[in-house]
Amino acid sequence: MSGNPAVVMRLVASAYSVAEKAGAIVRNVLHSRELGIVEKTGANDLQTLADRLAQKSICASLSRRFPKVTIIGEEDLPCEEVQEDMIENGQAEEILQKSCPKEYEALKEEEGDRIAYFLQITFLLFLDLGLLDNVTVLIGIAYGGRAIAGVINQPFYNYQLGSGAVLGRTIWGVLGLGAFGFQLQEVPADKRIVTTTRSHSNKTVTDCVNAMEPHDVIRVGGAGNKIIQLIEGKASAYVFASPGCKKWDTCGPEAILHAVGGKLTDMFGNPYHYNAEIKHMNSAGVLATLRNHDYYVSRVPQSVLQALKSD
Repeated sequence: MSGNPAVVMRLVASAYSVAEKAGAIVRNVLHSRELGIVEKTGANDLQTLADRLAQKSICASLSRRFPKVTIIGEEDLPCEEVQEDMIENGQAEEILQKSCPKEYEALKEEEGDRIAYFLQITFLLFLDLGLLDNVTVLIGIAYGGRAIAGVINQPFYNYQLGSGAVLGRTIWGVLGLGAFGFQLQEVPADKRIVTTTRSHSNKTVTDCVNAMEPHDVIRVGGAGNKIIQLIEGKASAYVFASPGCKKWDTCGPEAILHAVGGKLTDMFGNPYHYNAEIKHMNSAGVLATLRNHDYYVSRVPQSVLQALKSD
């Protein structure tokens, strides 16, 4: 371990190890077949044991190491003691060895009121659909309201390769440093491939996707998974003209996308802010690209913008 890693690098190194721990928890729950499904607010808003255990592990692990940092998770869980074997104390050595971007070298733990972790686990929907590659554990780090670093763990990455495959991978990135754990690729410049929601479409979403005049449309689940489509050259734009997405969906993936030169905004082209006290809903939709962001913003129909304004 380097002598005295900067706070940002320690925040990310911990998030990486914690996300891998959460991914292992998700795999173990699926293997046990004891899913522990409960309703949160209704039959269409469900939660599994994997969601609960993974978030508890993440929250307990990060709060122990960084007690002054705000932690905001999707699941509304009671405060309770977590068994010691649920705690991840490790920090990814490869991250600690990286140089901190100069912009964040002076960041201190005492600024905990300006630092926030946003986290989410997507599991049940994709289990039902048999889309295990869509399952993600997302951890985003925001400072001063800006998404500056992120981690995406895919617990079932490589599951299609059969029983001998090593499951799981973790992608991470920091603004000013870059992103790691994957091979950056781009869609050819003469192609427009849009990735959008698999299960939360409506007329506004469809109208907006069609307005992009795509050569192809890829429908996959999860904001983190859609950003992966962009950075691995499977899609050129992520278009979701609906208020369904939330800050814990986009914080980590946005930071990774921005770290490789991409951009994520609302459908008006405005950035999202990640202050701890800000509303969690991304009420003006999500538009993300690796390149040519202004072009896609210009293609959003006025009828779509008007519909989002009225929400």
